Amino acid sequence: MNKIKLFGLALITAAVSLTSCSDYLEVKLDDQLNLDEVFSKRATTLSYLRHIYSYLPEEAEYQGANNHPVGGDAAVGTAMSDEALFSWYQWVTYLNFRTGDWGTTTESYNIWASKYVGIEQAGIFLENVDRCPELTQSEKTQMKAEARLIRAYDYFQLFRRFGPVYIWGDNRSNPTAKPESIDRHTVDENLDFMISEIDKAIADLPLDLPDETTYAGRITKGGAMALKSRILLYAASPLFNGCELYKGQMMNKDGKYLFPQTPDPEKWEKAAKAAKDVIDMNKYSLYVDNTETDPMLKAIKSYQGVQFQSWNSEIIWGYWPRSVATSYYLSCFNRQRMLPPGLAKNSNGGYCASMKLFDAYPMQESGRYPIDPIQELQNGYDALNPQIDPKSGYSIDGWENGWEHPIEGSKFGPIKAHKSCVGRDARFYASIMANGFKFISDFLVGGNREVTFFTGGTSSYNPNDCVKSGFLWRRFLPADLDYDNGNYGEYFYWYFRLAEIYLNYAEACNEKPNRQADESLKYLNLVRERVGLNKIEEAYPEINFLSDKDALREMIHKERMVELAFESHRYYDVRRWMTATKDLTNKNWTLDLIATNYEASWQRTTRVWAGADNVFEPKHYLFPIFQSQLSEMKNITQNYGW
Repeated sequence: MNKIKLFGLALITAAVSLTSCSDYLEVKLDDQLNLDEVFSKRATTLSYLRHIYSYLPEEAEYQGANNHPVGGDAAVGTAMSDEALFSWYQWVTYLNFRTGDWGTTTESYNIWASKYVGIEQAGIFLENVDRCPELTQSEKTQMKAEARLIRAYDYFQLFRRFGPVYIWGDNRSNPTAKPESIDRHTVDENLDFMISEIDKAIADLPLDLPDETTYAGRITKGGAMALKSRILLYAASPLFNGCELYKGQMMNKDGKYLFPQTPDPEKWEKAAKAAKDVIDMNKYSLYVDNTETDPMLKAIKSYQGVQFQSWNSEIIWGYWPRSVATSYYLSCFNRQRMLPPGLAKNSNGGYCASMKLFDAYPMQESGRYPIDPIQELQNGYDALNPQIDPKSGYSIDGWENGWEHPIEGSKFGPIKAHKSCVGRDARFYASIMANGFKFISDFLVGGNREVTFFTGGTSSYNPNDCVKSGFLWRRFLPADLDYDNGNYGEYFYWYFRLAEIYLNYAEACNEKPNRQADESLKYLNLVRERVGLNKIEEAYPEINFLSDKDALREMIHKERMVELAFESHRYYDVRRWMTATKDLTNKNWTLDLIATNYEASWQRTTRVWAGADNVFEPKHYLFPIFQSQLSEMKNITQNYGW
């Protein structure tokens, strides 16, 4: 009999054997509670449900704590994309990925086993929860909906990485199944199952939690609907919807092609409806900070406040700290890596925005993106000679003396600012700590607040662990935490927030057969207006977005890169759009931080980054089925190119 270990209200993930197809789908622990004992009590049943929640991705997986032992999903959405250039070399998993130096035996990227364990655990719960005599029927119904939703989320984590996988359906894994009989179901079979699971969960989940202190982090109806929106957006996107690359490729043992052979435009209609269903709940709204009257500060604090204001109006479903130790680790580790070296204790740097992300933020006055989106689409991104939009007001040359940062700049003093840092979108100042900025922190009394990353600067360059791009990520650093005394704070990390849903809806409305450009513009503009930008059609009066589908698509892509930066979207977005062969093959451009003075350090170069250029081949659109699985399931269909 399967046995589950319980420690108070927390269940630990079982160690599992990977010797056969079915072994990693079972938890086998000796001298512990058996299932009869677990499901005889309310407390242990609730603990088992919490255990199922533990298979959800953790914050470290999104933001980049490479090799963090939860789910094996380290840093994919951030450090492996073109939005970041993480500095450290102690943990180099993501570097191998960026250079294409990985393959079927690189287990650091393999989440197959861990996600199937989570799927199996949810199945055990669904089969047994009705046995608990101390739960009411309504409680059982809700808890089954939660387990069903998490199971669907686990399948989606596999789906967006590997493409379609084997679906056990509403049954437990069959221990008698022969490994050689296992093969993958099709994309549409995967989608049908996940959406069916989610729809069942939506019907039984509550709209609100009875007590957010006690129940914080448990799934509600809105969270399930948001997951449906994301999945259907992926389903409609080129990678999963009849792309040319997979035509005539990857046929399973049943004689079915794993991927659709022709696009189905109606999938965009489904994606649009799913996003609009969330919007029409009228339950969520973009967070706005009403403590500030200054428009720029209001915009900055509104954008940052989504992170710091627990369970604010924008959060649909978020991460809840699973233990004091885990919460401390995530806050401490991530924030140490965002702090400029030398200006606080245990400030290591490392979480660096890329030059490409730096160049992406719009200009506040014009509302235009610095690099012409249409020209970039045609010619790609070149950080050395960027195709600057002359109407944007952006400059990559020159200086502005006496410039004050919008966040309490008058309090912390003016700086000699590079012109590329002047006049940017509020999200830029909320997110980027650039070379030459002041370290804005309330607890640091006196002393040198200047942050300079060149050789001999306050956060001096060193080749091992430093700020290699010239731009630290600061969005998740509140100014009122006493880092020097070990107060790194706790903060929630969302799985879904309303801004993503607005952008999902805008994208789907632009792409669906019955195109609704007016709706697309409306919700794209709501995201922009929250941070003080003008409407996109006002920023680009020369473009008729009502008729120019391609131009509007590029604006939506740009806005997703900026608004959702460092939230584990960018890497998956460029894959599903099938633009990764262009977007993820750039050189590693940085400021010239090897230079020995501030002015020279602002030259753009590739000489600081000693590693190889970024590589993305067509086969990289999907992760391979790894050798550990191929050895077990000898007839499983491998992904294209591997």
